[in-house]
Amino acid sequence: MITELVCSAVALVLYLNTLNADFCYDDSRAIKTNQDLLPETPWTNVLYDDFWGTLLTHSGSHKSFRPLCTLSFRLNHALGGLRPWGYHLVNMGLHGAVTGLFTALCRPLLGGGPWSLLVGLLFASHPVHTEAVAGVVGRADVGAALLFLLSLLCYTRHCGLRSAYTASSRDCQTRGCGRLRAWTWMWLLGSLVCAASSMLWKEQGVTVLAVSAAYDLFVFQRLRFRQAVVVLLGKKRNTTVLLSLSVLISWGVLLLAARLYWMCNKPPNFSNSDNPAADSPHLLTRTLTFLYLPAANAWLLLCPVQLSFDWSMDALPLIKTFADWRNLHTVAFYAGFTLLAWYGLRSSSSPDSKAKETNGKAHLANGKALTNGLSYHPPDGNHNINSEQGSPKTNGKTTLNGNGFTKTYQCSPRTTHPFLPSLATLPATENVVVFSLGLLSLPFLPATNLFFYVGFVVAERLLYIPSMGFCLLVAVGIRALYVRLRTRGPRVVLLGLCAGLVLLYGIKTVLRNRDWSNEEMLYKSGISVNPAKAWGNLGNVLKNQGKMAEAERAYRNALYYRGNMADMLYNLGLLLQENHRPSEALHYYKLAIGSRPTLASAYLNTGIILMNQGGMEEAKRTFVTCAEIPDENLKDPHAHKSSVTSCLYNLGKLLHEQGLQEDALSVYKEAVQKMPKQFAPQSLYNMMGEAYMRLNRLEEAGHWYRESLRAKPDHIPAHLTYGKLLSIIGQKTEAEGYYRRAIQLDPSKGNCYMHYGQFLLEQSRLAEAAEMAERAADLDSSEFDVVFSAAHMLRQASLNKAAERHYERAANLRPDVT
Repeated sequence: MITELVCSAVALVLYLNTLNADFCYDDSRAIKTNQDLLPETPWTNVLYDDFWGTLLTHSGSHKSFRPLCTLSFRLNHALGGLRPWGYHLVNMGLHGAVTGLFTALCRPLLGGGPWSLLVGLLFASHPVHTEAVAGVVGRADVGAALLFLLSLLCYTRHCGLRSAYTASSRDCQTRGCGRLRAWTWMWLLGSLVCAASSMLWKEQGVTVLAVSAAYDLFVFQRLRFRQAVVVLLGKKRNTTVLLSLSVLISWGVLLLAARLYWMCNKPPNFSNSDNPAADSPHLLTRTLTFLYLPAANAWLLLCPVQLSFDWSMDALPLIKTFADWRNLHTVAFYAGFTLLAWYGLRSSSSPDSKAKETNGKAHLANGKALTNGLSYHPPDGNHNINSEQGSPKTNGKTTLNGNGFTKTYQCSPRTTHPFLPSLATLPATENVVVFSLGLLSLPFLPATNLFFYVGFVVAERLLYIPSMGFCLLVAVGIRALYVRLRTRGPRVVLLGLCAGLVLLYGIKTVLRNRDWSNEEMLYKSGISVNPAKAWGNLGNVLKNQGKMAEAERAYRNALYYRGNMADMLYNLGLLLQENHRPSEALHYYKLAIGSRPTLASAYLNTGIILMNQGGMEEAKRTFVTCAEIPDENLKDPHAHKSSVTSCLYNLGKLLHEQGLQEDALSVYKEAVQKMPKQFAPQSLYNMMGEAYMRLNRLEEAGHWYRESLRAKPDHIPAHLTYGKLLSIIGQKTEAEGYYRRAIQLDPSKGNCYMHYGQFLLEQSRLAEAAEMAERAADLDSSEFDVVFSAAHMLRQASLNKAAERHYERAANLRPDVT
């Protein structure tokens, strides 16, 4: 327990500097703009929406069904709103818990001493975990890993009780035997429930069922490949083992079938930039690239020097020919993996083991492993397992209890060592190697593009669970090397190197956490790996900081590396539009539309610029085209619907200004129908009221003004227009209240004083009207309409000198108006 607590404490300490971090990268979409986290959204929506808040049935859905993770975000939101500290605290705590459970899992595989400590510290400090822990959306991986380990630990307990029940079922009392059997299946049920929960936290979690099967066969049963085949397929099969494995397989098939049904039996659609190899028309390119990607991921585990928040686009160029030198990495990776698998799965070739084979079944009696698969093989000094108990090589003594577990074991002086405790009860190194490879590879299989194309090239957070297998494999290798070193000096050096590796990992993790402290640092850190994506996202950050010149350079740098990025073309156009460079902005909006004809926001801003430039007919055509774009196969349908609604709103305003009120109302009603939940409708409702006012349909106008105020009680235009309506229908007192309320909401807005002044003028309160006109002109001194109206009101109040002064100011603002 002390080892587990130490490793968990190290994991927590290494990530303390993430507590002050902000939301970064994917956190915005998964948390800040995800409607499923809001208290007014029914919590049952998480059962029908994907991880990003899009309906699973939508063609553009990511199909990432992770309701338990989303519910954890919702709980964070309920307790602390959008303060990042609480989200990071939960992530850090989950990582500490996962580290402790993983260390506990490895203890019976590696024994006490430094080995379980080493594997726990390697996992706690591995830098590849920073994205999963420091990035809030990485909670999907960390939470799934926690339930993954709980499922695996429950299954290990099931295996132990199953063995005890099998060994004692012949001579135990019926009541005690039944109780033992019940507990055996209760632990299996717990494993199945945790496996399902892990899958509902993230899809990868379902692979724990396959890992559990590997544990049963190669660690608990301690079988080689040939032996496993005999136990499973031989004439005298081990029925208890087969039953457990059959339950695992059946549950896995059921979970996968349910998962496929829930995502409408359709795989998700991804853009070609997310996974360029999947979009390649050449079979050779796809094959070579997909074969290389596991090797690239393995390199991140071996040497996590260069990490990045994103590996899409051209971060890893496609491998198009056999002459690409990266194919050597691919060959080396698969050769190494194959050799390790052969080492772990090969049948023992020692004379002793051959002597024990009967009818081709090593260590079997009547087709079943001795003591239900827990046959005892004491180790020799090289940490190898002999076939014969009490081998002269070790002078070992052993006592087996009725369950088949080793009760006591006395090591020979040659094997007695403080760092080699009780090896008699440990599985052979070969078995642990096989289990490590399974723990490394099986959870990674869904990301290999083997069964379906995925929406990424490399994702560091997906290595969180597979890294357990890697850390265990490293620890097993170091332990085997330590055993083979005969003198104290080399062993001390080896342990020192292990300590140095953990220290280097820890330092790298702390430094990498700093990159995840805010988006600016994160994107700057990724420029060397994915310059197009990093520069583009950095431009967004700089723009939000008001650093327009730097943001423009960042956008242009992004387009230098990848010129057809519609989002970057649009963002650059938006920046230029805000900097009053409409012609340049229009150019980039059109390029964005050419690159992605479904980019509704580009149509929206194109239409607005055309309206301001007087191109009303072209603006109409642009808005109509935008409104007709379907939201199918779009990554973010909510944003698309918001842009389409805004296009319809602006089209309605254009028709309203041209006096086509009926046409404007028709467009407004279409906008209301297409409006997504997160769209702010107050301006749309207010304009519908304006259109009804122009048609003299005052009751309907009043209804939409009230709807506007209900949607946003501090919406100033609705206060002014509704006040005007109340004045028309004779409710003067109520009207004046709305005018005064508008002024209170924003005393710096000259337009509010102007409307109130016109109301006072109609009531023949000339002095008060003149005062309001003076304030309006002073506050909005650069607005021609306000200054001219103020002069007009002052003249009507017989304040001719003041009126003349404001007429002159208006003439200076617009000399072309006579």
